[in-house]
Amino acid sequence: MSLPPLYFSDANPDGDFDDVDAAAVEQAFDTWRQTIEHSRAIIAGRSPDDTGTRGNGSLVTVRWVLLHVIEEYARHNGHADLLRERIDGATGE
Repeated sequence: MSLPPLYFSDANPDGDFDDVDAAAVEQAFDTWRQTIEHSRAIIAGRSPDDTGTRGNGSLVTVRWVLLHVIEEYARHNGHADLLRERIDGATGE
């Protein structure tokens, strides 16, 4: 399944990074929440060992997809923490 881009286009390939001044935070959170619900509906009733096909044709399990999502969230949370640290200077646990 191919989904259209939300915040960029062929004419504006960096729109998801460049157009943040016009971003509506509440709308972004609503989109995020809707995406979560859509994702949950997709995997509802599936086994972690069920398989699907990636865009490149390779086979992956639901387990692989979920672990990949967790890895990506962790990576981006780490990026956000580095940015916050640069802003307020606070470090540590």
